[in-house]
Amino acid sequence: MAQQLVDDDRIDPEVYRRRWWTLAVLCLSLLIIMVGNTSLNVALPVLSDKLGATNSQLQWMVDAYSLIFAGLLFTAGNLGDRYGRKGILQLGLVLFAASTAYAAFVAGSAGQIIGARVVMGAAAAMVMPATLSIITNVFPRDERAKAVAMWAGISGAGTAFGPLMSGFLLERFSWNAVFITNLPLIVVALVAGYFFVPRLPVRHDTPLDLVGALLSAASLSLVVYTLIEAPSSGWTSAATLLTGTVGLFLLAGFILWELRVESPMLDVRLFRIGAFGVSSLVLTLVFFALMGSFFSMSQLLQLVYGYSPLSAALRLAPISIALVIAAPRSAKLAARYGKRRVVAGGMWLVAGGIAVMSLIGTDANYLLLLAGLMIMATGMGLAMSPTTDLLMSAVPRDQAGMGSAMNDTTRELGGSLGVAVFGSLLASKYAATIAPSIGALPAEAQDVASSSLAGALGVSQRMGESGQALAGAARDAWMSGFRFSLVVGAIIVTAAGILAFRFLPDQAADVEIDLDADTAADGAPIGVELVLDPA
Repeated sequence: MAQQLVDDDRIDPEVYRRRWWTLAVLCLSLLIIMVGNTSLNVALPVLSDKLGATNSQLQWMVDAYSLIFAGLLFTAGNLGDRYGRKGILQLGLVLFAASTAYAAFVAGSAGQIIGARVVMGAAAAMVMPATLSIITNVFPRDERAKAVAMWAGISGAGTAFGPLMSGFLLERFSWNAVFITNLPLIVVALVAGYFFVPRLPVRHDTPLDLVGALLSAASLSLVVYTLIEAPSSGWTSAATLLTGTVGLFLLAGFILWELRVESPMLDVRLFRIGAFGVSSLVLTLVFFALMGSFFSMSQLLQLVYGYSPLSAALRLAPISIALVIAAPRSAKLAARYGKRRVVAGGMWLVAGGIAVMSLIGTDANYLLLLAGLMIMATGMGLAMSPTTDLLMSAVPRDQAGMGSAMNDTTRELGGSLGVAVFGSLLASKYAATIAPSIGALPAEAQDVASSSLAGALGVSQRMGESGQALAGAARDAWMSGFRFSLVVGAIIVTAAGILAFRFLPDQAADVEIDLDADTAADGAPIGVELVLDPA
């Protein structure tokens, strides 16, 4: 198979000159949707009080965004490849601004907030793939790893920054402020994007894969929905088995369709390339660890340690700092030691950080928690960037939206899987451990106390002084489940590091032409021109 260096990156000189300004705008656009997603989590108790939202409605305020976002990623990325990435990016920002303004100034019920979140999820699906696909088209190969590292750092940091900003605002203003603060940033991103984000060549010659769009939206939405509902409904319940089976069936249909269609939305043959397939799996497990561990952090800090929402968010802020510091440095480390070593080392740091956090107890020990968080976040910063760069390098530039959508899908699926698995492990261990302590309570109180730590603390408060023993037992039981979930998570991430070290390539490989059906002996499809990137 022919392998050769391609010297011409085919980047317009004017586009190249403004590339760092372009990156700044793209990172701001990414930060907007990341903050817009995660900031709502801290506001849920306030929304429940002010809008009279039920637990089910609160859940859908969060889940509606994730479901629509996951379902539309491939469609939005494909539309950007065919009709213009800048146009899709700016249309997404406009929709995000409109739905945010509606939630802030018009919405007065839980149903209206949920509707706004549906539109936000669709807008985010337009913005996120566009940002990464534009980056891969405006930066040459020798700078792409650095640019992607900055993008990845903002992506991870935004996840942690959202709750911090929300906690700060809720202690000073009404719940509307959680939405209002994003609007000026969106205006800046739109205006700056008009001047600094270039219009790039598109693929007008290929038809839109409508069947693939429908199958990807339906299958991914159902899979994510199943992962969201499984911890509460039960992994073996009829509803979980039904939606999960249908989702996987549709996903299999999507894969089979993409193998036969002339212009696929996702060329699944790319998974033959280690830079694409293994990177997708590793990224999934990175966000499995991130979102899985984050799922229980707010409960630990508020319900076990007794911190306020803002104080809890402040104590999680160092995660953003560690990610922002580590991610850009991953490019230099990868250039020196190879991408697979850096990714594997990052994954093992993540596992080590999770293991450190599993040592904490019910007595507040923030320094030990901080050490675990910083180690974990540093590892994530090191692992995310090279894997993202490897994945994008396996996709032709004119199909960068497809690669970016795959990258974003791994994050969404990994995060949903992490919350589901960590949450289920914690809940099952908690219920089993607290059972002896609630045996004398009425049946209704037993159900409430065994369902969650918050429920047990509520029951203990109604018992007066005699409830202090129950509160202590509940916290001990919850911590037992928390530590158990972290230990299992650390084992899984350690295995992911071994997988990365064994199968990830050390160098990026830029695909310049379409894939053929056959595969060469070294694993790269015949007919794929590889551009070896020492970074």
